[in-house]
Amino acid sequence: MPRPPLPTLRTATVAKPESTLAPAKVNLTLRIFGRRADGFHELESLVAFAPFGDRLTLWPDGSLDLKVSGPMAAGAGPLADNLVLRAARALAERIEGLTLGRFVLFKQLPSGAGLGGGSADAAAALRLIAKTNGLGLDDRRIHEAACATGADIPVCLDPRPRVMRGVGEILSAPMVLPKLGILIVHPGLALPTGPVFKALGLAPGEQYAKAPSSSPSSAAPDRDALLAWLASERNDLERAAISIAPQISDILSAIAGLAECRLARMSGSGSACFGLFDSAQAAMAAATHLTAARPSWWVRAGPLRS
Repeated sequence: MPRPPLPTLRTATVAKPESTLAPAKVNLTLRIFGRRADGFHELESLVAFAPFGDRLTLWPDGSLDLKVSGPMAAGAGPLADNLVLRAARALAERIEGLTLGRFVLFKQLPSGAGLGGGSADAAAALRLIAKTNGLGLDDRRIHEAACATGADIPVCLDPRPRVMRGVGEILSAPMVLPKLGILIVHPGLALPTGPVFKALGLAPGEQYAKAPSSSPSSAAPDRDALLAWLASERNDLERAAISIAPQISDILSAIAGLAECRLARMSGSGSACFGLFDSAQAAMAAATHLTAARPSWWVRAGPLRS
């Protein structure tokens, strides 16, 4: 007798994972104008992004979940409070039937460094969810979810150089910066943002400084002109951060003393500091030298994303 046909196996449909870089955010400048009555600080910052950061992957095939791995995973904090999950939930509250899924975060950026690692991760989550659901990043609900989750998240949604104002929710058009190399150094000390702003000492309603009279053009400026303008600016949180972590002064001195360094400054609320160079090659050569001299420091370098 002929054998009965074998049953046909049904191939399960597996959603394709999507992955994206969550690049380190660098505050090339940071001006504080005052503290509002609600306690938030008014600021203006020229923000750019490094070519390295965390990596986030989304499998859109199940309920919302997050797993964290990588060399800096321990600094990610409790999962329940992770900005990736908070951003995803904030967007789901605004869009009925939104497809979410399982996130895997490979954490390479140090926490408490002023590099916007958590904000960059949350922005990456919103980008991945938007792509999965066919949404454009200009969807107002995505911007609302970003603002509701954290002040630095809107500027990280589309990681290109731009000026952010207000408490981070007002963004300029993307800018084109000249080619520069960047070196970033973190001493292994986490410096939470709250104590740094507290050390600034502004009372609600108190004004700190007048708005700057000029800002860089959105068109690609000349390298020397940009560096001259940056040198005339500052990070208003630098002194407050140094009062809490004096070793930041040592980092700034070490970076400024590297060959071909054009500018050394703290990023955000610290404790990471950066140096700008005329080329990525110069920045990477400086990183090699500094790593040999200070092996306990976290040192990365490459071309500044423009």
